[in-house]
Amino acid sequence: MPLKGFLSGKIGSGSRGASSAMSDTEKLAMLDELEQSGLGWFWACDRDGNVTYLSAAIAERINVPLGELLGQPLASVFVSTDSDGRTKSLSLKLGAHKAFSGFAVRSEKRPDGPVLRLSGQPVFNGSKYAGFRGTGADISDEFHREEETQRLAKFDSLTGLSNRHRMKQQIESTITAFKAAKRNCAVMMLDLDKFKHVNDTLGHAAGDELLKQVADRLKRSIEVECEIGRLGGDEFQIMIPDMDDRGELGEIAMRVITMLKQPYSTEEGRCVIGASVGIAIAPHDGVNADDVVRSADLALYAAKNGGRGQFRFFSGELENEALFRRRLEENLGLAVQDEQLFLKYEPIVSAEDQTVRALEAHICWMHDQRGEIDEEEFASILDGSSQVIEVGTWAIRQACQHAAEWPETVRVAVNVPVPLFAADGFVDAVSEALSDADLPPNRLELEISEAVFFGDTNVVDRTLAQLFKMGVRLTLDEFGSGYSSLAYLRRAPFDAIKIDEALVSEAQAHDSNELGLIKAIVALAGALEMDTIANGIESTELFDQLKACGVKRMEGPIYSDPVSRETVETELIGDTWKIEPSGDRLKRARRRTVFRKIQVIHDDHSYEVTLRNLSKTGALIQGLAEVPKGTQFVVDLGGGQLAVATVIRSNGDTQGLEFEQSLVEDGSGGLCTRNRVSPYALASAGAPLMALDPGDYKGMTGGLLGQGGSVPQFGYAPPSKYEAA
Repeated sequence: MPLKGFLSGKIGSGSRGASSAMSDTEKLAMLDELEQSGLGWFWACDRDGNVTYLSAAIAERINVPLGELLGQPLASVFVSTDSDGRTKSLSLKLGAHKAFSGFAVRSEKRPDGPVLRLSGQPVFNGSKYAGFRGTGADISDEFHREEETQRLAKFDSLTGLSNRHRMKQQIESTITAFKAAKRNCAVMMLDLDKFKHVNDTLGHAAGDELLKQVADRLKRSIEVECEIGRLGGDEFQIMIPDMDDRGELGEIAMRVITMLKQPYSTEEGRCVIGASVGIAIAPHDGVNADDVVRSADLALYAAKNGGRGQFRFFSGELENEALFRRRLEENLGLAVQDEQLFLKYEPIVSAEDQTVRALEAHICWMHDQRGEIDEEEFASILDGSSQVIEVGTWAIRQACQHAAEWPETVRVAVNVPVPLFAADGFVDAVSEALSDADLPPNRLELEISEAVFFGDTNVVDRTLAQLFKMGVRLTLDEFGSGYSSLAYLRRAPFDAIKIDEALVSEAQAHDSNELGLIKAIVALAGALEMDTIANGIESTELFDQLKACGVKRMEGPIYSDPVSRETVETELIGDTWKIEPSGDRLKRARRRTVFRKIQVIHDDHSYEVTLRNLSKTGALIQGLAEVPKGTQFVVDLGGGQLAVATVIRSNGDTQGLEFEQSLVEDGSGGLCTRNRVSPYALASAGAPLMALDPGDYKGMTGGLLGQGGSVPQFGYAPPSKYEAA
């Protein structure tokens, strides 16, 4: 259709007055100029929706020859930009024979081309529908701005991952839908360890770059379908639908932790961080999104408190554990006043002759309810506490008093938290501690982290100079974890460099590059006449490698775990203490009580027994009399954890069980079943949601138990035979 025909349908009944003086030729010329300017385009289609007119400028704009467009259905020439891909929307609008405006489309042949906005009005010959006439405009810039605005509303601008709002929506909608379908969904909460240290030492630009690299590693490390989000700061969240296998989830969590602790390179420097992961699974750990996320949060809290760099599954006792933990933090001040804190000492040994040269002080807490809180857990409680200055000062005073009783050849090392170093009166407190204990200053080593250098430069330099003048030995702690600037070593009178434990661990896993870096640190220290210390050493292989690199002093489980003051004094009676390195001394895992009551089910009866021993492949139970070999039990470990087991040994009231499916690590030194019985299945069978109680289970379905109505086959052994064991 020529433009004249288009106009006849559009303005054929033009208005009276001044405009009527304009000829059709002038009108055509004006509209032609408008088309060519790109400010407005025109289109028309017949009653069947086929294009009868299209401004040449539109064809040129979408880079498709005009001849290929005329006569084609308008709905196949242009498709909706709707994210749902509803390409028939334009057909529906034309078929409704009603005016429309502001409809965003793209070229079907050039989907990566410009975005156009179409408006149209139906044309009638009398009462008979004759087609559409309309206009178009290029709105690409506006569309992309709106698209970016919408994207920013859903995705994190720094990492490109889903943001907090989108993750909340995704988890809520998924778990709601899965609840009706009785499907599982896992949620992981992830927090970076030592990220604040990177921000403090390398600056926020490096922190931002690190977060981008973390996001990339997360996407690469999780190979199953999932949604990954950054909630803000250094906190991330992962949703994995249709997964409740805790063996697989634990493997994913460890893969994430392992990948994230590999060294990072930024323009500002090299850094090493870690990660802790908390895992919860719907519906076992919550049947709605808020409950599941809260459970994952509690699991993350437990993972961080357990020493960081680990994962933890949610379990029912974590809530009480978290509440007790908060009480511990609140009661820390009283612990100092009531003299509940005490020191243990970890030997720092000469790599050359295996003589103990120093003892590093670790703070522990003898709690009246909890018992001994070891150095790792106490450090996590103290971190960020308002009591850190008071506790740190106390530790220096105690360490000096103890060291005064040791041979002169042995020094004491104390870690100095950044807030304590920056506190008014710190130098005076050190001087007073030495004076009161009558300890020569050179027998006190203060371990200071790089983070202190990001305080007031004048204050830092003045404090270090005063300590040096006093004669105290200074160690630069955690070297290699952050900026590790040579400027620190030029500015400060350090006597030793302590290589970061994470760097030592990496040397064991990837010895080529990391050992090269350690050699460089040793060479640097040698040039500056400083000692080098490596800690966290567990294997003889790593010991030999570090010794070959020239590391002078070492500490870690290969020598000894932290020991009591009494043990130190006993070992130092002969003035020297030598310890031969041994790879048999593995770092002690946290001991978890296994001696507890559980239920075992046979046929349709449940029996209470004592669980004496638990391994991945089996268990030792006590309490039932004369159970024959080959008997099958369903072992209820609590929380829907049911394990099918066969009796392979039986002696009086004690039975050895072999599990049909091995247990898996629970992330905290314990064991758990791969899968749990769904709360929905337990509820439908008439059982409690959280655990199975003693009683009749003939209503249970799923083939776990036999038919009801039988008599219990096993009697209980006399309590005296096993409860006293």
